[in-house]
Amino acid sequence: MSDNQQDVVGSHEGELKRTMTFFPALSTVMGTVIGAGVFFKAASVATVTGSTSLHMLSWFLGGLISVCAGLTGAELAAAIPETGGMLRYIERAYGEFWSFLLGWAQVIIYFPANVAALAIIFATQFINLFDMSQSLLVPIAIIAATSIMLINFLGSKAGGMFQSITLVCKLVPLALIVIFGLLRQGDVSVSLFPVEAGANVGGFAPALGAGLLATMFAYDGWIHVGNIAGELKNPARDLPRAIAGGILGIMVVYLLVQFAFLRTMDISVLAGNENAAMEVAKTIFGGIGGRLVTIGILISVYGTINGYTMTGMRLPYTMGLEKQLPFSDKLVKLNKNQVPYVAGILELVIAIVLMMAGGFDMLTDMLIFVIWIFYTLVFIAVIKLRKTEPDLVRPYKVPLYPIIPIIAIIGGIFILIMTLVNQFQLAMVGILITALGIPFYLYMKRKYK
Repeated sequence: MSDNQQDVVGSHEGELKRTMTFFPALSTVMGTVIGAGVFFKAASVATVTGSTSLHMLSWFLGGLISVCAGLTGAELAAAIPETGGMLRYIERAYGEFWSFLLGWAQVIIYFPANVAALAIIFATQFINLFDMSQSLLVPIAIIAATSIMLINFLGSKAGGMFQSITLVCKLVPLALIVIFGLLRQGDVSVSLFPVEAGANVGGFAPALGAGLLATMFAYDGWIHVGNIAGELKNPARDLPRAIAGGILGIMVVYLLVQFAFLRTMDISVLAGNENAAMEVAKTIFGGIGGRLVTIGILISVYGTINGYTMTGMRLPYTMGLEKQLPFSDKLVKLNKNQVPYVAGILELVIAIVLMMAGGFDMLTDMLIFVIWIFYTLVFIAVIKLRKTEPDLVRPYKVPLYPIIPIIAIIGGIFILIMTLVNQFQLAMVGILITALGIPFYLYMKRKYK
């Protein structure tokens, strides 16, 4: 969020200046969602699907589910334009307990796991780019995450400026890989039909479920795009166009990038290859060109870590203001630049613990599983609040209601069930860590009754 937006939001909840038109909204959607996943989830999707056809279908269906999810969630964002976003939608529909659990899951899992996973992938690429020892993986990841936290301690303006610079850097390597990767005479055949799972992945449905879960990390971020609803001149017309157009545009870019990857590298080589992005870049552009594109990807990942750091540190601060967490009086402390530095240190410490506990795919799969429990509750809340609060002012209503919310709900349930089937232990760890918030909720509720 820019300084101007913060000034507007901070003045009064109902006085958002409606100055944003369609194209700035579209670029906000695309800039929010596009991150590191498109480069580094290819290896994971290739591993679990085992075929080029199911690999591409996973990215396509992931985009369609995200379009329906974004169009559905935006109805609540437009109707309840309050600080806290999804926390407020959940609280409105299900009560304070479920809202707290979401906040807890975001503080303990979602934001720090995102930072940890991205820092690990940054360190992996950095080590391979400069031929360094693998023993430096965690130290470099910690340095990356800590340096970004220190940048954010300089104030929201510094963090926002850094985010704007890295946005350009994330689009350049994407464009180069798409353009030159598709123009290049590929020596690898890519079969899109018939759509079938690979020989050793355990069946079509489990492979598709695992593939979808992996792509959802790349598409994640759509929940935040509804926050621009209060600043659109014509939200009823422009918000669905910006979300649908933005995510469809992202889906096209992602499919083109994946197709370029598959034309450059056989799927058996792509599967599980953490260095796939760098190897594809070197194959397409040669040694020096490949290194330059890889540096662009590194800056892109660094910028994505910044986005999660900037927003993540403000959640424990917000929950501290509402006396929802232990040591709330410490979490609300601000430094001289008005940054919640104690909340930031908490998120960084959790992220460092997670870096030591797991790799990129394990962390991203766990955070996506946990957050999709709450995303699915948001989709259901749209239908629930239509019945319980019919008079709620809705500047934007999800089109083709109730079909699009139902598609989003089915997509969410499918992702959750397939995670339970394919990665039961990981899902249980995610549920257990979320459930650990319950005694804290009961304690804080009793303390401040």
